Amino acid sequence: MFSNTRTKQFLPVSYDPDDSSKAPLLNGSSHHVGDEPHGRRPRKELLVFVSGFLMFALFVAFIGANNGSNDIHVQNNANANGSILSSPKIEKTTPSETLRPPTSRGVSAGVSEKANRIFGGEAYPWDNKVLSWQRTAFHFQPEKNWMNDPNGPLFYKGWYHFFYQYNPNGAMWGDIVWGHAVSKDLIHWFHLPLAMVADQWYDSNGVWTGSATILPDGQIIMLYTGSTNVSAQVQNLAYPEDPSDPLLVNWVKYEGNPVLVPPPGIDVKDFRDPTTAWYTSEGKWRITLGSKINKTGISLVYETEDFKSYKQLDEVLHGVPNTGMWECVDFYPVSLTSENGLETSANGLGVKHVLKTSLDDDKIDSYALGTYDEKAGTWVPDDPRIDVGIGIRYDYGIFYASKTFYDPNKKRRVLWGWIKESDSEAADLQKGWASLQGVPRTVMFDKKTGTNLLQWPVEEVDSLRFSSKEFNRVEVTAGSVVPLQVGIASQLDIVAEFELDQKGLERAAESNVEFSCSASGGSAERGALGPFGLLVLADESLIEQTPVYFYVAKGANGTLKTFFCTDQSRSSKATDVNKEIYGNYVPVLEGEKLSLRILVDHSVVEGFAQGGRTCITSRVYPTKAIYGDARLFLFNNATESKVTTSLKIWEMKSVPMKPYVNNPFVGKYKQK
Repeated sequence: MFSNTRTKQFLPVSYDPDDSSKAPLLNGSSHHVGDEPHGRRPRKELLVFVSGFLMFALFVAFIGANNGSNDIHVQNNANANGSILSSPKIEKTTPSETLRPPTSRGVSAGVSEKANRIFGGEAYPWDNKVLSWQRTAFHFQPEKNWMNDPNGPLFYKGWYHFFYQYNPNGAMWGDIVWGHAVSKDLIHWFHLPLAMVADQWYDSNGVWTGSATILPDGQIIMLYTGSTNVSAQVQNLAYPEDPSDPLLVNWVKYEGNPVLVPPPGIDVKDFRDPTTAWYTSEGKWRITLGSKINKTGISLVYETEDFKSYKQLDEVLHGVPNTGMWECVDFYPVSLTSENGLETSANGLGVKHVLKTSLDDDKIDSYALGTYDEKAGTWVPDDPRIDVGIGIRYDYGIFYASKTFYDPNKKRRVLWGWIKESDSEAADLQKGWASLQGVPRTVMFDKKTGTNLLQWPVEEVDSLRFSSKEFNRVEVTAGSVVPLQVGIASQLDIVAEFELDQKGLERAAESNVEFSCSASGGSAERGALGPFGLLVLADESLIEQTPVYFYVAKGANGTLKTFFCTDQSRSSKATDVNKEIYGNYVPVLEGEKLSLRILVDHSVVEGFAQGGRTCITSRVYPTKAIYGDARLFLFNNATESKVTTSLKIWEMKSVPMKPYVNNPFVGKYKQK
């Protein structure tokens, strides 16, 4: 844990671009200059930070120029009781009027940027038939162009809202604004107009990732990172223009933005992605956001009463050396006894807290379970050996920048995650879109292991199932492949259980050799007790195949250790796609059968082992195993043991995602 002396350098810098004499507060009161709000320090203390604040000299100079020349002035007029959610009509601009192409393609240009790279060879000559097949049927995607991080998901007045990082001008990262869609069931989505565009000096280089907080009185607070006109990262406040609108079509940016700027000691490009706020026992709200000190990833904590002025806590919430920049931090409670999710402010007996971060250096999402000390403002992992960034991951494939929200409609915590492309940028430009979101997952504490979370597709996914096939106790002998007749195999929901032959278990030799999915030869590397599983998105000749499988290793003391893997090495004939082998250890307790669920949706495969203890998401780009030529097989490449398998497999319906016509009243919204 970081000491007070080490974190004092992160004390907040107060900044008010309008130097307003009064700022409306959420509780209806107002603050006069000189009354010393929480976000300000006495003059003598501020002098200590003059040197740290010099880095903002150019930053501040730009403010005056923008305030004087900006034709669009977003206002916030408090009503009689001081609510920040009342505002006049504002003039809006189109993205083409306000956005500029990025000046850099490096990490410093933005959050979660895709590199321009080709895997393993020259660009493959993709044709439109193959590229059209790659578009998913029931995963969330915009109609076209680039998408990345999920933003501010919430449930409001009967609608699920999903915001996301979006480039309205092309299929590459850049010109980032907030897309917006709504759904009644987290499956059938309707696209709305852009929620927020880059039209102010404090977000002119991008409206980046943020989170929603719903206050006890129903007000919605949206905090997001803006990349300023000098590419500094600052935190901004926004709120619905009309809280009575269930679709929350129009949003207003607070006239006093930014509400937070990087404190001394933090680089101006290492300060981003505020979390949902949680309420303390002292009646204050706290948020955390990601940063780093040298190579140590940290989560800074700020306290507020009105979401306009903030006090930075002396301690960081947590930090882990050698994990690099933390972005898209998430912090939430889970119940140790109930399967229901918990509202974000829940604390006390029977509660653990999850701290998750997206590691900018490695592009993975890592989490750990631990204990939150509200008084100290710190979090401690249950097991330092599996701390954040060095232990368990949400997903061992392509899954990043994830964010959860509490769903009061069904009393659950729901997880969203960005699934990027793993082909070339040239292919993205040719097809005109890039990236999608994983199927939303419920998240709960694994009471059996005590160390894991369980992730599972939301129950609404089951409504897409039709035309089921069952295969009971199919014996798959060592070294064999068994075809499964399931109809169209590009949209499937597969649930399977596997049992290893007891005699084979006994015959298998013990070994001290450590197994690793990624370092192995994939599904072609034969061991005594594996690999075995399913070949999805395979063609009849098995030239293209994506194995999703278990591998069981028998240790020197006779104990079994199970791994869950996905092998992309033969997933496509194309040479410009990622063909890594993904996976990791999955806990299997005594008496449990090996179980998995696989969602196949054209170019995305999501696997969930042992009820969601270990998950793997892959993007695959077959050239032959598409449309009616996609097949499904069981396989067992073990040398010592046969496998008995029972499966239930459903074909999955397609979900059209359509726009709404923006009429002024929700009752008149019509589907195009």
